[in-house]
Amino acid sequence: MTRHFLNLADAGGDAVAAMLGEAIDRKAARAGWPKGRVEADAPLAGRVLAMVFEKNSTRTRVSFDIAIRQLGGSAVLLDAGTTQLGRGESIADTARVLSRMADAIMLRTDDHAKVEELAHYAQVPVINGLTDLSHPCQIMADLQTMMEHGKALPGLEVAWLGDGNNVLNSLIEAAGLMKFNIRAGVPEGYESDAGFAARARESGARIEVFRDAAGAARGADVVITDTWSSMGQPHMEAKMAAMQPFQVNGALMSLAKPDALFMHCLPAHRGEEVTDAVIDGPASVVWDEAENRIHAQKSVLRWVFEQI
Repeated sequence: MTRHFLNLADAGGDAVAAMLGEAIDRKAARAGWPKGRVEADAPLAGRVLAMVFEKNSTRTRVSFDIAIRQLGGSAVLLDAGTTQLGRGESIADTARVLSRMADAIMLRTDDHAKVEELAHYAQVPVINGLTDLSHPCQIMADLQTMMEHGKALPGLEVAWLGDGNNVLNSLIEAAGLMKFNIRAGVPEGYESDAGFAARARESGARIEVFRDAAGAARGADVVITDTWSSMGQPHMEAKMAAMQPFQVNGALMSLAKPDALFMHCLPAHRGEEVTDAVIDGPASVVWDEAENRIHAQKSVLRWVFEQI
């Protein structure tokens, strides 16, 4: 069967652990190299990744392009607005065409059903580069960053502050697979997807929801937030007001453990979900986190091609 990476559970906990180990090792082996230098084994030599974007992107776009180049392959960039997909060609037909022209497809879109439909009709691996439901590639980079900074995943206490969005859904999924706990501080009405939480609890993770930021942050090993103003969301004034008490600032970080990490998948709206003092402070590992999108996604690419 073709391997698709639509959510972390598609790989499973053992494979995620193997991918993380691979990502850390390959990153360390590249220390001091130019970013475009191909790795000696070039495991994806000759492979072409079609990258399809229906949403704006900086980190996903650059990191996937650099990732496959470092592995010896190449990428083709497709923006929906300048392709037939943006003019009404069906996802099914797009999947059929791209399967004849590329070795794998990465889609960044809104409705998760689109990436599922793409995978259903594609004859090559499909990777979820972001949907409204989940963002598994981001969480792979987040887990790698935690590990690199000395945080063993089993039993880790991870605090999430703010919107119960796609990133939190995938973080909760990771908690179930990798056996750590989530303390989600979210305002009422902005909770994460209940299905992800139920499955994580069934796997033994503790998933707690707090209506106050302090309760979520207290004693945390890692504090994570994300922008409150996701692309295309309506009713932003009410949402911003509800989110304000969940801002990550110095006072909130002081409630976490002394060696706690601060993480943010970026882009950050400074002064909204996080203050300058935190994102630029000593606890922040956001730039490592951004760089690790490259290395984590190299492992995802190798996994879908059955090399891990």
